[in-house]
Amino acid sequence: MPQPDTTAAPTDSSIYREYILDVRIVERTTGDGDTRYRFEAPDHQGVEFADPEMATLYADVYFDVNGFQEAGTGEHGVPPTVIQAGRDTLVAYFLTQDGVDVHWAASFYGEKPEKIERYVSRVRKRSKKIREGAKQKQLT
Repeated sequence: MPQPDTTAAPTDSSIYREYILDVRIVERTTGDGDTRYRFEAPDHQGVEFADPEMATLYADVYFDVNGFQEAGTGEHGVPPTVIQAGRDTLVAYFLTQDGVDVHWAASFYGEKPEKIERYVSRVRKRSKKIREGAKQKQLT
């Protein structure tokens, strides 16, 4: 599961990736010398990842479902919005959780790893299209 921000105090931070609507991923170095990637969005508690790929996938899921909040879902819960979005979005969300990789997801769903990767690709493409559409609306 993505980690809440409880690691050692940051010594250095910068924007790793910035999205529309004040959503961003901040890269920071902890006092212990570890690099963490924190997903931040308005009205979201924020979560950290050790892997930037998982942080950006989390952001893609966030945009794919028009935002969600994990607060109150429990340690192993899934936000209802993510569940309702469909299998590809749910698979992408699972992949952002600690201990879950493409092979685990493939086994869980009874699919080949290539199909899991296609699910992720669809979520990434949709979220990119959503961000581009929102950006166009902001410009007009």
